[in-house]
Amino acid sequence: MSVPAQAPVPAQVPPSGILAPTLPSPPTSIPWVGLLAVLLGTFISTLNTRFSSFGLADVRGAVGAGFDEGAWITTAQTAAQMFVTVPAVWMGAAFGPRRVLMGASIAFAMVSLITPYSPNLATLLTLQFLGGLASGFFIPLTLSFILLNTPPKFWAFGIAIYALNLELSLNISASLEGWYVDHHSWRWIYWQNVPLALAMSLCLRHGIAIKPITIRPPADFFGLVAGGAGLALVYAALDQGNRLDWLNSGLVWGLLGAGSVLLIGLLVHTLRAERPLLDLKVVFRPPLPALFLLISFLRLTILSTSYLIPLFLGSVRGYRALETGDTLVWIAVPQLLFCPLAALMLRRSDARMVASIGLAFVSIACLAVAYSLTPIWGSTQFLPSQLLQALGQSFALSGIIFFGILHLKPQDALTFGAVIQTARLFGGELGTAFVTTLARVREQIASNHIGLHVQLGDARVADRLSRYGALTTRTIDPPGAIERGRVVLGAVVRVAATTQAVIDGFIVVAVLAAIALLIVVFRSAAPEGPASPLPLFTARPSRPP
Repeated sequence: MSVPAQAPVPAQVPPSGILAPTLPSPPTSIPWVGLLAVLLGTFISTLNTRFSSFGLADVRGAVGAGFDEGAWITTAQTAAQMFVTVPAVWMGAAFGPRRVLMGASIAFAMVSLITPYSPNLATLLTLQFLGGLASGFFIPLTLSFILLNTPPKFWAFGIAIYALNLELSLNISASLEGWYVDHHSWRWIYWQNVPLALAMSLCLRHGIAIKPITIRPPADFFGLVAGGAGLALVYAALDQGNRLDWLNSGLVWGLLGAGSVLLIGLLVHTLRAERPLLDLKVVFRPPLPALFLLISFLRLTILSTSYLIPLFLGSVRGYRALETGDTLVWIAVPQLLFCPLAALMLRRSDARMVASIGLAFVSIACLAVAYSLTPIWGSTQFLPSQLLQALGQSFALSGIIFFGILHLKPQDALTFGAVIQTARLFGGELGTAFVTTLARVREQIASNHIGLHVQLGDARVADRLSRYGALTTRTIDPPGAIERGRVVLGAVVRVAATTQAVIDGFIVVAVLAAIALLIVVFRSAAPEGPASPLPLFTARPSRPP
């Protein structure tokens, strides 16, 4: 049986389109089933994006795509998520999050069901784009649902669970993908979304009340299309930049130029429109710009585990996806304990302190790896530092988002969800592009420096080649032994260069986390509000005489 509808609340016409809806009085109870639904949507969206990255080789092989063509498989999905960010916020205000999320979850289940049957790359890219459009609705409406449908005193717990969802899905995807490929089929990378999306739809059906729409915001079609397309084109340029050598590629220039023109057009249109789609005063009012920057920084630091560790274990140690995933799972599991701890600290202390502690832990964990990493490291050597980083990431993400919430007015909840979605996707993409390019360049530099000390004719090099050759041959074959020794020596140089690149990556991530820490420290205290922290110690009422 559905949750009964709430009585309509008298409303006044908002000054701008979708960003100032009239809200009912704060709720007094938690809609647990509805909360489960929107958090499940966040989990599905992030998990599916990571699946496409880890299982990309298997998907490319299934449709006969080469490396360059197959690189667009993940871009099609994530660019679609970026495209739908602005329309998702408008549709959530115009039709209600319940109706929008139910339609999106069912559509996502259908697309995920048929995607593995794609006969060619063009069909797969089309279905990836459609799946991205559907899953792109999930995250922008999650935070707004938490803020509008739970009592303010429980917002800290909702935000901590939201952060847990992102962390958990990022770190378990490699293990699940490897298990699917080893024991079943790559098709389960997509099929696992079907029961999850249908469960989300059922939870939405029975857990979110049907609320009448008192005021439907106008459909600013130019704003919807220009905003979504501009963000998607810029995102696609960032996603393909490392492969196409950035500004040396005409395609990257074209994507960046077209996206920038659309975004500038949106800005001009917004300033001139009587009832614009976006309320720029809300978007650019503190602390949202700083919040956007901090979340982007934090998304980059998360990549030190989700990219640099798999790069090392795969390239240096030869681990498969399932073995790499076993390491990342042990980073994800402690989040179940850290989540309630982060929420309790948010309720009892300043959100800036919680975020600062988290960013400090992240920086220390990255430096610990950078100054200890050697080519013989395996999974267990990463665990101590990554457990500390997992704790830090939970605290930092929860603290930063909650600090932004304390500055919000109720009518800004939908805008806040859109900003978080944009920061999450852009921050993740900028982080991926930055860390990938950094690792590639630093590996090339390290390989070149090591190569300067490996000269043919050098007695030490000749001795090393003969030893390597002797270890890799069991027959008397001097010419073959020397050639095999050269192959082994080349592999040793590559391993050393990759290790140095990963070390440099961790150092840079530690520095960026320290910069983010300074930004948090110098922020002003949040204003008092319904979700403000409780005092650490409360005085007991005195007894009557």
